[in-house]
Amino acid sequence: MSPLDISLADLIARLDEELPEADQLARIGEARLRAQTLSDLGDQLIDHYVSKAKQTGASWTEIGDAIGVSKQAAQQRHTPAAFDRFTNLNRHSIVLAQEAARTHKHDTIGTEHILLGLLGEPRGLAYEVLVAKTESEQRIREAIEEALAPAGKKALRGHIAFRAESKEAIEQAHRAAADLGHDWVGTEHTLLGLIRTEQGLAAQILRNLGFTSDELHESVEAAIAQRLAARDK
Repeated sequence: MSPLDISLADLIARLDEELPEADQLARIGEARLRAQTLSDLGDQLIDHYVSKAKQTGASWTEIGDAIGVSKQAAQQRHTPAAFDRFTNLNRHSIVLAQEAARTHKHDTIGTEHILLGLLGEPRGLAYEVLVAKTESEQRIREAIEEALAPAGKKALRGHIAFRAESKEAIEQAHRAAADLGHDWVGTEHTLLGLIRTEQGLAAQILRNLGFTSDELHESVEAAIAQRLAARDK
């Protein structure tokens, strides 16, 4: 077994188990999507420890040496950006959003994909708040699926760009965190960012499910307080 306690045989067995009726060509396509997701997660793993190293005073030259690239390459690739203050769970939800866009063969990441990403991270507060209100993860997924654009002809390889409204939602997530006095941006803040971005499809989906911006803000604030209180016991 590898240091991650996962092997190629594990990955093959899981794919075969989840797609028992698929032919080998379909399995190639699915394998490529999963490989891209693993690659995205690997990049975020490196980003996490680069951030930690910078906090302890490491130079870009030292970080570049650790990665095996030049100082300039390390700085260009890992300079803190929009997701620097995102929690690990929230970063994972963004990876899942990209995977959702790729799976549906969409060439950009919309707010609806970000909402799907939040649903894919059940440990996050956003998932907890969403399901507490609707009483059904499946109901939310069905609402998103109904609103999604038709699948494209071919899944994109590599990076998929964010739409303008998705960038706005991410910016609104940072503002939501600041409004609550938090120095982190969690899945709960991203959820608030989605409903605040009124031009995004996710806001429309959330409103159709009965959410309002003010009510969601109150629910998130209460859920955060409850989780922090439980942690302090």
